[in-house]
Amino acid sequence: RERAATPMAAAAYHNIFIDGEGRLSTCGRSVPYATDETSCPSLLGHGEGVMHLNVPTLMPSTLGGERAVSVSAKSSHSLALTASGCVWSWGHGGDGELGHG
Repeated sequence: RERAATPMAAAAYHNIFIDGEGRLSTCGRSVPYATDETSCPSLLGHGEGVMHLNVPTLMPSTLGGERAVSVSAKSSHSLALTASGCVWSWGHGGDGELGHG
């Protein structure tokens, strides 16, 4: 069953969508990271083996059971903001941009 989605963020090679229930879908492809030419195997948010998605595909993460209200996509990482103000991040974090420490 198809669901209506609003495109919320677009980067050079991937897009992120939030559906009416606050769930995230992504599509696009992972490309080599600019500074060290390594691929970002988690850029799409579907695990390290998923490097290319032709259609928006629901992400496996449930964001801790919260609804996404906003997203941002950059060339090597993405961020999602939940209704309670929590921030989730994924992608290439070699320079600390994910904030995971």
